[in-house]
Parts: sequence; structure tokens; C-alpha cells
Amino acid sequence: MLPTKSRTDVASRRFDWLTVAFLLGAVLLCYYLVPLLALVLSQPPGVVIQRLTRPTVVSAATTSLTASITSAAIASVFGLPLAYWLARTDGRVKTVVTAVVVLPLVLPPIVSGMVLLTVVGPNTFIGGLAAANGLQLTRSVAGIVLAQTFVASPFVVITAKAAFESVDRSLEYASQSLGKSRLTTFRRVTLPLAWPGILAGITLAFARAIGEFGATIMLAYYPRTMPVQIWVSFTTLGLENAFPVAVILVGIAVATLIVLNVLGTNPLE
Repeated sequence: MLPTKSRTDVASRRFDWLTVAFLLGAVLLCYYLVPLLALVLSQPPGVVIQRLTRPTVVSAATTSLTASITSAAIASVFGLPLAYWLARTDGRVKTVVTAVVVLPLVLPPIVSGMVLLTVVGPNTFIGGLAAANGLQLTRSVAGIVLAQTFVASPFVVITAKAAFESVDRSLEYASQSLGKSRLTTFRRVTLPLAWPGILAGITLAFARAIGEFGATIMLAYYPRTMPVQIWVSFTTLGLENAFPVAVILVGIAVATLIVLNVLGTNPLE
């Protein structure tokens, strides 16, 4: 009779847990991939291309791209300094600030829109003041940018913070010991080393902004972004008419993954 340990080893070799883990995980992978493939293959390419040239689709794509690039730029201008400060600060204040930064990520998008309306809505002080000076903060591209920046900018801050923290601080100390200021050290040492991670965060923010629906529809139903146009096409004309814009968004998602893979950065690790 085999010893107990030997029997256990034989049973383990016969029952490969790694293979079982892959098979169980493959079910979830299929759940991810099959709907995407069904979306892409459900319509003939010629029909999809023809519908991509419709004025409503072109307008939604133009609005989304313009607003998302603007949102990503705003998130970078204000988010990178905040990320650097968080990466070089310790204590309870850092914990509180980080929690505030992450908050828009856990809020339901529709709630984010409601929160923004209480600050920049037409009946608020800020919204009324902006409208009096010719700038509408709702039902406008400005409203879209406000919504997208709120939900997407945390990706820049969190990812850039991790990138800055990965930079060896002894290199910064060496630069400063040579008489370089903190700003010069940041530009010539820290920023170049952290740049792949920063670019990954900006890419994620752009992708999140261009796919934003809940907060955007609360602040700016018009002009329509691509997610809003998908909803309108689906509810008024049916699923087939929503395909062209959906295919564009799937393409942007795939392009985002390619960029992140090229950068060799996984911001979720």
C-alpha cells in the first residue's frame, strides 16, 4: 500500500488544478469575448461603413473626440501635479486626499451627474454666473467636458502617482545635491522615468472619457456624444442602428489596450 503522502501526490498529478483553474477562467473569458465578436460580426462590414458616414454618427464622433481630448488634457494639467504631491507626501492628509481622488471611480455615473448639477446646473450660482457671461455649463460641450473630467481624471492621478512612486528617490536626491531645483529635477529626472506610466494613465482617462454616458447625459443630452447617440439610436430605431457607433467605441477600447501593451504598463498591478 502506498503511503498517504504518495497517494496524495499521485492524486494531485492526476487532477491538475492549474488546468482546472484555466478551464474555469476560460468560461469568463468566453463571456467577455463572445459578445464582442457577436457585435462586430452581426452586421456586414459594408453596411456598417455606410452607416458610419451618417451625419448623426459623424457629429457624435466629432463631439466625443473633441471633448475627450480636452478632458484628458485638463486631467493631465491638474492631475499630474496632484499625483506628484501624493507620491512625495506621507501622513493622514495623503490618505484623505487619495480617498477623495478615488471617490468618482466608485460613484455610479448617474450620481456623478447629479452631484455636478448641484454645482454647475443652470439654477446654481456658478452655472448662472457662467451663463450670464455667455458660457453654458450644461447642454453644451463644456458640460460634456465637465462630466468627462470628473469621472476620468482619477485615472491620471492614481496611475501617475504609482509611476512617480516607482522612481528611485535617490536619483532625485543626487540631482538636488548637484544644485538643481526641485522643478528642474522633476523635469529632467522624475518625469522622463515616470513617463510610460503617466502616458498609460492619460490613455485610460481618454478611453474612460470617450465612453462616459451616465454623467454626460445628465449634464449635456445635446450635443450628443457617441454613448448618448448609441442610446438614442437603440431606443428610437433599434439595435441595428446603434451598431456603427458601438463598433467605433470597441475599436477605441482595442486601441487603448494596444497602447498600454506597447508601453509595457499595467496600471492595475
